[in-house]
Amino acid sequence: MDVYDEVRRLIVLGTYPAGQPVTELELCERLGVSRTPVRESLRRLESDGLVRAARRGVTVVELDAKALRDAYLVRASLEALTAELAARRQRDGELSPASLARLVEHADLADEATRHGDLVAGVRHNRVFHRSVAALADNQAALEVLDRIWDQITVSTRASLTASARPALVDDEHRRLIQAITDGDPQEAAAHAREHVLATMSVLTELGEEA
Repeated sequence: MDVYDEVRRLIVLGTYPAGQPVTELELCERLGVSRTPVRESLRRLESDGLVRAARRGVTVVELDAKALRDAYLVRASLEALTAELAARRQRDGELSPASLARLVEHADLADEATRHGDLVAGVRHNRVFHRSVAALADNQAALEVLDRIWDQITVSTRASLTASARPALVDDEHRRLIQAITDGDPQEAAAHAREHVLATMSVLTELGEEA
C-alpha cells in the first residue's frame, strides 16, 4: 500500500473534510502502518497544499475565497494548455479513435450522474473527463500540477456541493471541447477549455457570495 496515495484519497473523498484535524496516530491505526510513512506522507501532502501543520498532526486545508479563485485561474490556464496540446496531437495523427471515444464516454457518465442528482458521482466523472483531456496532452508536468489543484478545489468546495445550476450548459461545454479536440483545432480547444473552467468559477463565486 502506498501510504501517501491512501491518505490523499481519504482527504479528497471527504473522509477527512476541510478544517478537520488529523493526527499521525489516527492514521497509523486506520492504515495499520508505522508513523514514519505517515509522517512522510503528511509532509508531501503539506507541500501539495492539502494539509497544514497543526499543534497535533495536521489540519485539512480549506481555501479561502481568494485562494479558491486563484486556484481556478491557474486551472483555467493549464486546462487551456492541455486542451490545445491534445488538439495538436489529434491534428498530427497521434491520438487514437478509442481515446477520443473514451472522452465521449466520460462526458456521458458525468452528464448522466449530474442529471440524476448524484452529486458525488457527478464530481468524480467530471474530474475523470477533465483528467482524460489533460492526459491526451502528453505533458506530465501540467498533469501533475492539475492533479494538485483539482484536489485542493475538491476538498475546499465539498461542503458547498449542490445540484448544478447549469447541467445542460456544462454538458454542452464538454461536447464543444471534445469536438474541437476531435477536429484538431488547438485554438478552439484552448478557448473552450478556458471558458468552461471560468464559467464554473463564476458560479461557485456567486454561491459563495450568497452563503
